Amino acid sequence: MTLMSPADGSSPGPPPPQEAEARSGSAPPDGAERSRALWVWPALATVAFSLIGVNGTQLGTDELVTWDVSRRGARQILDLVHHVDAVHGTYYLLMHGWTAVFGDSHTALRMPTVLAAGATAALVTLIGRRLFGRRAALCAGLLFALIPATSRFAQEARSYALVMMLATLATLLLLRALDTPRRRRPWAAYGLCLAILGLVHLIALTVVLGHAVAVVLRTRHERRGLGHFVLAVLAAGACVLPVVVFGRSQASRQLFWLPEPGAWGLVEIWPQLFASGLCTGVVVALAALAWRERGGHLPVLLCGAVAVLPPLVLWLASHGEVSYFRYQYALFTVPAWAVLAGAGLAAATRSRSAPAVVLSVVALLVLPDQRSVRRPFEHDVPHAADYAGAARTIEKYYRSGDAVVYVRGAPWMLDQGVRYYLRPDVHPREVFLAATAAQNDDLFPVYCPRPARCLAGESRIWVVVPGNNLDVLSAVPPPQAQALRAAKYTVYGTESLSGLTVGLLVRRP
Repeated sequence: MTLMSPADGSSPGPPPPQEAEARSGSAPPDGAERSRALWVWPALATVAFSLIGVNGTQLGTDELVTWDVSRRGARQILDLVHHVDAVHGTYYLLMHGWTAVFGDSHTALRMPTVLAAGATAALVTLIGRRLFGRRAALCAGLLFALIPATSRFAQEARSYALVMMLATLATLLLLRALDTPRRRRPWAAYGLCLAILGLVHLIALTVVLGHAVAVVLRTRHERRGLGHFVLAVLAAGACVLPVVVFGRSQASRQLFWLPEPGAWGLVEIWPQLFASGLCTGVVVALAALAWRERGGHLPVLLCGAVAVLPPLVLWLASHGEVSYFRYQYALFTVPAWAVLAGAGLAAATRSRSAPAVVLSVVALLVLPDQRSVRRPFEHDVPHAADYAGAARTIEKYYRSGDAVVYVRGAPWMLDQGVRYYLRPDVHPREVFLAATAAQNDDLFPVYCPRPARCLAGESRIWVVVPGNNLDVLSAVPPPQAQALRAAKYTVYGTESLSGLTVGLLVRRP
């Protein structure tokens, strides 16, 4: 591997124990075949862990947006991204095609990210083998599978696991391009991967900062490859330029709620990235062992730069008009941490069985965090709205001709949440709806400017409001509540659930 040699041509020193073993000739004849298939086991482990409890967590707000937008036509999605969410447009189009084939059940919506997490584990293993050897690669891939954040975002119908996969693939393609810096095809593949990465999630292109460190260090004595790297990055930038333009104009609307991060944010983000403070400590400690063993080597510098630089740049960029400092946006750095931690584990353990023991201990230590990321309302923190419970309440007492009022406002998605869980044969008319979100080319619908004119004399109207408020009419927007009271609707009964309340209004004769 070219990157394993110092750029000044000095001796790289003795090979690591695992590489010496591979070169010694003591490996079995089929060792090369087994080495090439090494990625299969971490990939299968990651998919298996990600499928545990995949249906146990209710859809969160962002996932409901995915479901809602993916049901629209391709033209409607393009119209939407002209107004809002341009940075997720590519993902919505992908999910539109996916749900058209596989449906929109919990498993169907989340399966693309489950598969993406498995592919990322395979890529982590391949990168680890290329940089640190077979033993470190297997440790890295299995560590990645055990990180709670891997399962957490594998089970979320959003783009983060796909972004993680694409960013890791870009790193592997860069390594292959640097092996043959004069060939154009590997650089073209790298540039294409960067373009797709930027189209799926623009902020993930900060991975290029880590890549640039490796390229500059690798080419400081010989310029082969530097020009191709610059051209690949510029070509990718040109491809994502429309997303940059639209995304910048929409950023203040989409990210208005993110506060400007303080210095403490640089400390808090790491346990958030791994979805476990304990796992963070283990991974960072193992990565430090890799640094101690190979601190001056380019593989460690590359992985370290990819792991650390993007969150730092996001923190710096968030001290302006708009804050981008959200740990999900830096999730693509977790694979680099896993590669470093795998190298550290392989370097610190000499016997064959020691890594298995350490990995087993890690699995036991993070078990409470693994359970935590699978809690019923984990994807809707801090609201913890029980959309499925609300749907069951309405279904239990539903009568043909019933109507409904959803009290909605960012970041609440009560209408989409309850509608997702309602049976197909239960479809109450939404009373005050003038235009759906799809008709409005937006994420939010349009409501009647004069609510009284939208009432159609229904005898029963369901009301779903956020929070636990038994007086559901007091939680309805005043113009709508006034129209309901004027039409002689009174509260017949209510049911409080986690994060929301369902009430039934009945019209007095």
